[in-house]
Amino acid sequence: MDIRITPAPISGSIEGIASKSFAHRALICAALAKGKSEIRINTTSADIEATVGCLRNLGAGIIIDGNVYYVTPIEKPLDCAAIDCNESGSTLRFLLPVICALGTKTRICASGRLPERPLSPLKEELIRGGAFISDAFPLNVSGSISGEEFTLRGDVSSQFVTGLLMALSRLGGGRINLLPPVQSRPYVDITLQVLRTFGADIKEKNNTFYINSSPLTGCDFTVEADWSNAAFPLCMGAEVTGLDPRSAQGDKEIITVLKNMGAEIFENNGSFRADVSRLHGCEVDAGNIPDAVPVIATLAATAEGETVIYNGERLRIKESDRIMTTAAMLRSLGGDVTETADGLIINGKNILDGGETDSFNDHRIAMAAAVAACRCKGDVIIRNAEAVSKSYPGFFDDYNKLGGKADVL
Repeated sequence: MDIRITPAPISGSIEGIASKSFAHRALICAALAKGKSEIRINTTSADIEATVGCLRNLGAGIIIDGNVYYVTPIEKPLDCAAIDCNESGSTLRFLLPVICALGTKTRICASGRLPERPLSPLKEELIRGGAFISDAFPLNVSGSISGEEFTLRGDVSSQFVTGLLMALSRLGGGRINLLPPVQSRPYVDITLQVLRTFGADIKEKNNTFYINSSPLTGCDFTVEADWSNAAFPLCMGAEVTGLDPRSAQGDKEIITVLKNMGAEIFENNGSFRADVSRLHGCEVDAGNIPDAVPVIATLAATAEGETVIYNGERLRIKESDRIMTTAAMLRSLGGDVTETADGLIINGKNILDGGETDSFNDHRIAMAAAVAACRCKGDVIIRNAEAVSKSYPGFFDDYNKLGGKADVL
């Protein structure tokens, strides 16, 4: 799907969509718990659907009625299974340790860039713990891990920590040593919050997590609104409702970044809006907010002065190399952007030109390009814009509701 956007003023209000991060974790915990659960998710996406499909193939019962997911847990693990994670890194990295805890012989398929994204050192730790995992996709997994001690670097992927925390909660206990420095800590905090809601007993001391023998218990869980995707309409000047300012989500820091760039923030009982009409450059540490970098860079492209985004090395192993693709997208629309090893340097201009760009099959690049179109003097064509379905299938519908002019070519 290719989209043409004619620059138009954005205004109005939309409801925040469900947090993909919370939804993955809640669905997996429900599948591992004792007793049934009801998970309320106000919107779905390709990644959430990938997790649902995989859990069903692993033996969980999931019935969807509107926004409610009725989950019957995996009582007796299957002898063998086949799952397809599609392009969802969370689905793969969360479920790989869980599969090793269940002991189900499993064939794992993946699509897009996902087979190229690293699984080390998680893979080696699982093998050391007793599992077999093949070298190439589709992955063949067999054997099982026992509840014991695992050690992971804290600067590779918080998803590895999440998967092991859930796996050891299923096994009844264990210990995870996390070697500093720790990146993306808010995502680990989300995992701990969800696991504890399902009854897990997890203690932490000096970057070590101690998981005690208390089985997860089914419950009712409502997935909160997503700050990661709310960042896009917020950066266009729209109001987003239903957001929790106390959320564990790291991307709520978009409000702090906007303030640092000179935006005035209007907040009222979970509704947020930013006046982004007059912004200036600043420095941005991407360590805990990697998903927000494309849209922050887009704002910086028309902010006064220079913006430096740093500490974002892991952006190179996302759905695309987001340092490279963010720079390429903005340059194609007239932006002045320089790549660094761990980020971007953006020199702001009064207005961007417009033109043609690509999503690079990355949902956040596609949405950032739509935000950029609000700051262009000419039309913007986004190739392969269907990438938004990964996390925000209704993005362009909401864009038009807010006054945007996005048309499918």
